[in-house]
Amino acid sequence: MIFRKLAYCLVLLSISSQTLAQQEEMEIEELLMEQLNEESDENDDLSELTENLAYYMRHPLDLNKADRNDLNHLIFLSPQQIGNLLLHREISGNFISVRELQGVSGFDLQTIQRIQPFVTVRDPTSLDEFSFHRLVNASEHMLMMRYGRVIEKQAGYFIQDSSRSRYLGSPDRYAVRYRMNFENKIRVALNMEKDAGEPFFNGKQKYGFDFYSGHIVVNDINRNIKQVVIGDYGLQFGQGLVTWNGLSFGKGAWIGSAARQGMGLKPYSSMNENNFQRGISAKLVVDNFEITPFVSYNSLSGNLIKSGSDNYITTINYSGLHRTPTELNYKQAIKQVVSGMNVTYNFKRFRAGVTYMRTSFNGQVAAGNTMREKFDFEGKSLDQIGIHYHYTYRNTYLYGETAYSVGSGFAANNGIIASLHPKVSAIVNYRNYQRNYHHFFAQSLGEASRVGNEEGVYGGIIYHPSRVIEWVNYVDVFRFPWLRFRVDGPSSGTDFLSQATYSWYKKGKVLLRYRHRLKQENLNIASRNENLLADVVRNQLRTEFQYKLNQVWTVRTRAELALYEKEKDEKSSGWIAYQDVFWKGWRNRLNANMRFAYFHTASYNSRIYAYENDVLHAASFPMYYGKGIRTYLNLRWRMKKDLDIWGRYALTKYTDRETVGSGLDLIEGNYKSDFKVQLRWQW
Repeated sequence: MIFRKLAYCLVLLSISSQTLAQQEEMEIEELLMEQLNEESDENDDLSELTENLAYYMRHPLDLNKADRNDLNHLIFLSPQQIGNLLLHREISGNFISVRELQGVSGFDLQTIQRIQPFVTVRDPTSLDEFSFHRLVNASEHMLMMRYGRVIEKQAGYFIQDSSRSRYLGSPDRYAVRYRMNFENKIRVALNMEKDAGEPFFNGKQKYGFDFYSGHIVVNDINRNIKQVVIGDYGLQFGQGLVTWNGLSFGKGAWIGSAARQGMGLKPYSSMNENNFQRGISAKLVVDNFEITPFVSYNSLSGNLIKSGSDNYITTINYSGLHRTPTELNYKQAIKQVVSGMNVTYNFKRFRAGVTYMRTSFNGQVAAGNTMREKFDFEGKSLDQIGIHYHYTYRNTYLYGETAYSVGSGFAANNGIIASLHPKVSAIVNYRNYQRNYHHFFAQSLGEASRVGNEEGVYGGIIYHPSRVIEWVNYVDVFRFPWLRFRVDGPSSGTDFLSQATYSWYKKGKVLLRYRHRLKQENLNIASRNENLLADVVRNQLRTEFQYKLNQVWTVRTRAELALYEKEKDEKSSGWIAYQDVFWKGWRNRLNANMRFAYFHTASYNSRIYAYENDVLHAASFPMYYGKGIRTYLNLRWRMKKDLDIWGRYALTKYTDRETVGSGLDLIEGNYKSDFKVQLRWQW
């Protein structure tokens, strides 16, 4: 034990904190994106999470002031590690140095190295020292502007007939971010975005951008008022059964993320145009209680039908796109009011809370007419209440939440994470979401995209036979008691993943992953005039090698195979192989990375998604489908200390088709290309 502690000290002392602080933000983003890859939509904006990490790299968390909600931002930490850190501070007093993390139970060398750029120990400050002069002179500012477009012409831009669906705007994409930070006491954010096809300063978009978002945050006003947010914000409580605004981790190789670690009230800074609150909220602390009242008024896109004195809502559009006449007519037609409160009690390593939320609309939400929509929500308002808890006892972490949508159903999610051995950790989770449980903001562990009509048991285990080897396994067995889309009967399935990784410090890694998925879908048998369920099996095998050749060059190679099989249907297979090259030159002021990929998938069923490096805070998850090649080049030029420029060009060329895309996005020809330019100015 003494030798192990001595080794920790020697290694940590050999790592310059200045060097760690200068890690490329893109590398941090990539680490995060790989954990979200299996669960994310191609168009998801993940910048809110990556921007938080980039912020804490520049403004590290103070280990002597950070609470559990603050530490939850460091997604690399497990619930047990956060609890152990807080207990260590309670027993041993304030940290003298970041290197003291070596004495916290459960913090291995890899964890310490991973979080070290994001934490520090500093002298305390207070908002009492605030003055307008200091606000002007000590504030930090960041302005980021991005432009991009698909180079080839798409069908929706050629249509002139006003009676047909068409794109009313240009194919240009614009995005602007502004951030102001005054010593983390006052923070201001503003986002503006125009998607391809949306009008810009004309028609119904006479105010320019299609989407505006912003907030003002004031932290640590006094001992009782910890935070006030005016503008756009998110709410994350418990396991997300009542509300979880923003992105969340699902099933993947990071199995500890199956246990949600809600941050409570959080400013919303994503470019996603849905799943957030717009209004005012605050975090209050009274003794051992945290109280978070909230109120929100937001405008949603959808189909609102007026019938006499009544309004009926038949469709709510969460895409955030307003390109065609129909999409523009839907814009801001629906008004949504959200109000409620969370009260959480903290006592040592125990935490429990209750959340009440009421969601109201300016019309009657109408359910669909199909049998599978029989238990969907109907009405003008929805009341929800949830009770959540977590408790750490030695090396065991228990957590869960039970929620009730008033007048309908229940949802429950409970689990346990335990360190069975210094080299073995395990998790077991049970969830039961009734088919008539209703919500508008819930996100929690599950196979389906929504919380409802699902029951499952999830179990995972992580084994570290040595400091350089990690073996992760999980299995999820689930069933759907009621009908679903393309599933006209109760169904069940299994999801299994096994991944082994060999890595060596700051040099590279070798990864091997196998994933097996079994679900059920309709099997149409025309002769019997009935629908039966057939097993649908997807198997995926991935191998990856990454190695840092020197301080300038890094290479990464990946190959992935996907196999699809459905009873009474054709089998399908697909594969992809790509080579990435990363280059850092000219005193690290000019960086570049490129990919060359070859893919061959027999059908849409065997499609493959793969993460791509992009400009800062712009993750890419394109779908590889068909046969062809794809390549891209990213450049970053640090012109000055406070000025960065990014550029990106990507091209996909197909060898099995003469057109790309469909509908309004149809391109005549067998290739599609796009580019982006981004500028960031910090002062």
